[in-house]
Amino acid sequence: MSDYRSERMPSVEGRGRARAAWDAYKAATRKYVDPVVDKTPLGDAIRSYSANRVGDALGFWVMWKLYGGFEGLQSIGMTRSSIFRKVGLFRQFFGVHPDEFELEGVSVDIQRVWTEQRTAQESDDE
Repeated sequence: MSDYRSERMPSVEGRGRARAAWDAYKAATRKYVDPVVDKTPLGDAIRSYSANRVGDALGFWVMWKLYGGFEGLQSIGMTRSSIFRKVGLFRQFFGVHPDEFELEGVSVDIQRVWTEQRTAQESDDE
């Protein structure tokens, strides 16, 4: 029996056959989907839903940065399955893992956020 681990594929996508089939399907359906989104009242609902989902994903990205990733989010009570689901959704929207994502014009100054939070909490305690 041969060891298939020694026969490496060109990428994690293998030869890319499934991806090519998906891309062809997606391109073929756009002629049916785009008119629904662009020219019907249903399109407004679709855009609103999409905007909310993208907003949730960006909020997740900020929390990912502020709490130091997976373990930090678990430490504040987010479940493993929820984190995995949100990372998957984030990757669907932005094509990269939250750790690798950069949003042009937006930066998260973690030190400043935590310092200001501590200062605000101390002034509330007085």
